[in-house]
Amino acid sequence: MSVWEAIVLGLVQGLTEFLPVSSSAHLRIVGELIGSGDPGAAFTAITQIGTETAVLLYFRRDIARICTHWWRAVRGDLGGDWRSRVGAPVGGTPDRDAQMAWYIALGSVPIVVLGLLFQDAIEAPFRNLWLIVLTLTVFALVLDWADRRSSSTRELTDLTPRHALYFGLAQAMALVPGVSRSGGTITAGRLMGYSRTAAARYSFLLAIPAVLGSGLYQLAKSVGTFGEAGTPGVLPTLIATFIAFVVGYVVIIGFLKIVSTYSYRPFVIYRIGLAVVVSLLLLTGVLDPLAGA
Repeated sequence: MSVWEAIVLGLVQGLTEFLPVSSSAHLRIVGELIGSGDPGAAFTAITQIGTETAVLLYFRRDIARICTHWWRAVRGDLGGDWRSRVGAPVGGTPDRDAQMAWYIALGSVPIVVLGLLFQDAIEAPFRNLWLIVLTLTVFALVLDWADRRSSSTRELTDLTPRHALYFGLAQAMALVPGVSRSGGTITAGRLMGYSRTAAARYSFLLAIPAVLGSGLYQLAKSVGTFGEAGTPGVLPTLIATFIAFVVGYVVIIGFLKIVSTYSYRPFVIYRIGLAVVVSLLLLTGVLDPLAGA
């Protein structure tokens, strides 16, 4: 992978990570179109460290507050019983921030378990471009339907353990490129009646442990293989990750403003349009459905 290819892929990662359009699908498609080939699941996961660092920076006050309240509850400031330690003291006022930490932990379980169980499939068969065409289309239609029928009556203060688990299961579907991690969680949130802003904000927070964990795991696995045949080198990976961080931070700001005012219809149309374009490129032989898989 050359430096300019790393710059392009970093821009793609930063632009698409937080939008419900699937960053992993875009990296798979664009990587082959620009001649670098499929950058691979490891490269994708590592560059996501950059975009998740942008999340940490943007939501730093929320994260600090959640962690502080969680620690106070765990050490017994709200009471010594287990309910108090999870932020829900009997007869007292629930600590929503302490509960949020537990909800994020609970919602992270599905993607960790399924990610480990299907690791081989994630790194090869799931990256088939025909499968990506299918997931781009199907989940675009599901997102559109969920967004239109949502009651939008719930906010993050209405989260429950069951809803947290549903959010987590939806996030885990993004192990298949084309589904979109943010798209999956936002769709689940809209189906459960959460507002667009609430679903988007929770999507950002829920992604932190899963995406950072996956990126650091892949980074540790790849330390001795950077630059080998068929793998990106250290410098291109670092460049792409840094660019993804910078661009991703700007996208977070814009995306939250957009969803507070408009529907998800433009993203639905974009996903279907991309699926059509990729299908044509596959049928004409410009793209290889199994390249790198």
